[in-house]
Amino acid sequence: MSEASAFQVIKDKARKLKVEAYVLYFAYKDSRVSWYAKLFAILVVAYAFSPIDLIPDFIPILGYVDDIIIVPLGIWFALKLIPKEVIHDCREKAQALLEKGKPKNWIMGAIFIIIWILLGIWVSWYLYTWLFT
Repeated sequence: MSEASAFQVIKDKARKLKVEAYVLYFAYKDSRVSWYAKLFAILVVAYAFSPIDLIPDFIPILGYVDDIIIVPLGIWFALKLIPKEVIHDCREKAQALLEKGKPKNWIMGAIFIIIWILLGIWVSWYLYTWLFT
């Protein structure tokens, strides 16, 4: 397999992964999905679309573990919790949305950043009180 075709395979898999993340987003809004599947789906979608990773990408090898392993496994497991007919309907919605162009939601982006900052402050405060008091 040539480098160009290997790169194309990776791009295709990434594109499919993005579609599946949008499928989970639409499934979260569907009333036919159980509450625990909705909860898990929204956590996976929030992590997948979050601008901040649990393991920063600049850390060699480990930085991409969440992008390569954790997110796809989360998507796979969440899809297993959702009924097939819901997945089919949501996949059509996701394809239609992506054909129009990638949506941008600056408010949700700001909320994600605020949540990560608050989480960082809380962890820092916890570590500070644990280590120095």
